[in-house]
Amino acid sequence: MSNDQNSGLKSFGKRRFKINHSTLIVISALILILFIAFTVRVLPMRWEIPTGQIHLNEFDPYYQYSLTNYMVQNGLFSPYTEHWINYQQWYPAGLDMSRSLPALPMTAAALYQVVSFLGINVDLMAFCAVLTVALGTLSCLVLYFIGKDMGGRAVGLFAALALALAPSFLQRSSLGFFDTEIPGMLGLLFCILFFLRAMDPKRSMKKSLIYCIGAALALAYFITGWGAAYYILGLIALFAFVLVVLKRADKRLLINYGITMGLSLLIAIQFPQIGYSYLTSVPILIVIAVFIVMLVNEFLQHNISAKTRMLITVGIITAMLVSILSLVYIGYLDGLVGKFATVINPSIRASTPLIASVAEHRVSAWGNLYLELGVGAIFFLTGLYFVLKNPTNRNIFLLLFGVTGLYFGSSMVRLLVIFAPAFGLLMAMGIIGMLKPFMTMFNETPNAATKTKRKLLRVSKEYSGLGILLIFIILMTQFAFTPQTGGMPRAYAGAYAPTSLSSAALPIVPNEPMPQWLNMLTFLKTNPSISSTDVVVGWWDYGYWLSVMGNVTTLADNATVNGTQIENLGFAYMANERLSLKMLDTYGQNNVNYVVVFESLLVWQDESGSYNSRPWGFGDEGKWAWMADISGSAKDRLIKEGFMDPNNAWTNRTDFGVSYGNDWMWNEQGKDSVIYKLLADVEHVFTDKTNGVVIPYSPAVELDYFKPIRVEGTELTSLNPSGTIVPLIGLYEIDWAAYNADNP
Repeated sequence: MSNDQNSGLKSFGKRRFKINHSTLIVISALILILFIAFTVRVLPMRWEIPTGQIHLNEFDPYYQYSLTNYMVQNGLFSPYTEHWINYQQWYPAGLDMSRSLPALPMTAAALYQVVSFLGINVDLMAFCAVLTVALGTLSCLVLYFIGKDMGGRAVGLFAALALALAPSFLQRSSLGFFDTEIPGMLGLLFCILFFLRAMDPKRSMKKSLIYCIGAALALAYFITGWGAAYYILGLIALFAFVLVVLKRADKRLLINYGITMGLSLLIAIQFPQIGYSYLTSVPILIVIAVFIVMLVNEFLQHNISAKTRMLITVGIITAMLVSILSLVYIGYLDGLVGKFATVINPSIRASTPLIASVAEHRVSAWGNLYLELGVGAIFFLTGLYFVLKNPTNRNIFLLLFGVTGLYFGSSMVRLLVIFAPAFGLLMAMGIIGMLKPFMTMFNETPNAATKTKRKLLRVSKEYSGLGILLIFIILMTQFAFTPQTGGMPRAYAGAYAPTSLSSAALPIVPNEPMPQWLNMLTFLKTNPSISSTDVVVGWWDYGYWLSVMGNVTTLADNATVNGTQIENLGFAYMANERLSLKMLDTYGQNNVNYVVVFESLLVWQDESGSYNSRPWGFGDEGKWAWMADISGSAKDRLIKEGFMDPNNAWTNRTDFGVSYGNDWMWNEQGKDSVIYKLLADVEHVFTDKTNGVVIPYSPAVELDYFKPIRVEGTELTSLNPSGTIVPLIGLYEIDWAAYNADNP
């Protein structure tokens, strides 16, 4: 080889692999952030390993898992082409699974089949649990690129770090939280990234169109993955309208908007859960209206007289107002508006007990917002200032994203996850904006012209160094050691918690897995006397666990697709035994055979050395109030149908007793309810097993038509004198023979 060739190869190698120090630092920082994002999300694995299986978290992920499992077994489109009805849920009608959003289960099923094809043998549930962590980490990477486009690499890094440790997103992307927020966040961020890149006037029209298609695909993924897709549709429509008002709209925006919205909707409506009716929903009508406004605006840019322009504008506005008023008059918008008005005006939700009973539907309390924002609120507000100071199109979008995200996140706890990336971006903009003048002073070259100037420069450097140090301390408080966690790292405190099954559905962090619910579900699944067609009556919170993990049939679950059936279920728990079984008899004595209750007891030692117990509120002893409110809201119907006794009717929880300090004092009607009797019996089964060591809180009761089959949680190895929370799950068989004998 000649010297020229040799030198040529060396120079090629130098050009090919040369990387500057700043890029190396950024890449290293980004890898570290992604590593942090991944590791904090797999912390719940510490409780899963001893159980021998990785479980999903909470309740809804088990629904998504059942869809994924069906797709793996029968094909990606099988729930829709076969119109799968799952008769183990919502007995007797079953649950129409073809109405399910496909994005998450399809993603998981497709990736699982790829992994299986490569010869990697992994449990499907474990795969779904870990996939959540991987996709959550990917979302942080996408936000880095959005931040980089908006304010440079430093903004991208801080934004990615903020999202990686945001409590709302961390909770919903940690191990096992296999739910709709995962495809929703990915679709949201990819759509924003591609749409804003398509808007960049520095890019060629060809590249802009490619990014438009990418934005449309991401938006379609969001629509088919999470019902909150209406948010991003409305945000983009609002952004386009604002640009029209500010006279910044151009032909590129019109093309990008039309392709992104049109193509995404065209793809999404092909799935039954979305359907063509999606195009007539209020948010989509707003999207169409904005597109019409943009068309008119583009038309008015041509050489036409001011009079003609005014007439066209007035005509368009009049036509739109007449159309809206006509739809309101015929009642078309009543149901559609009501569905979204509950988010715009959260007080509306309080009038519906079924919606209000769901914790994630409640209004965000100040504590939720403080946990989400922390001291980062300072930089968030500063970021708003810097964005307003430089109102580019990207910054206008970010401003709208931040303000609307904060409003909707405040309206509903669950929607804080949508606010998380907006908060991260604006906080990052605030951090960099505040650091920039300090860094400029700190890096200035000393001017030795005069002694006075040197002194002034030294003072400015000292102040700039102090400012940088102060910002660093605030950031450490935000990202690491926070007052509300007692000095524990913020991400660690938010993520280091077991899955719900491994903590027996208790909101605590135990030293080891609590197997009570797992044992009960295993008993239901493996007991030869209990079949998959046996209906186990349980409050709707545990429906997915019972049907998916316990392999039995249930009356209701977290899908809450049938409010009437949930009212009936609440009545069955709150009525006396005779009326309760009268209601359950309507579902068939041959199928409805078991009832399950869940109670949490606090056991502590008093001054005399005796152990006492009392209901603690994490189980049905706390949820019975919603059973009463939900069934009470159907009072008139239940009386008319002959189930509720007019002399002992109720409208809400107050008809069953009164609150006395931290205790609830049951009245006679309350003590005669099925839920009270079953919880009291479960408590006595537990205290009897302790041979009198633990004193029961409730007096003993006699059950007429329920026979205890199994109570999990009665085996205690030790009691903490200061207090031990004991989860108890009781399974009772319905004695239909005794009921029929007494009620011929």
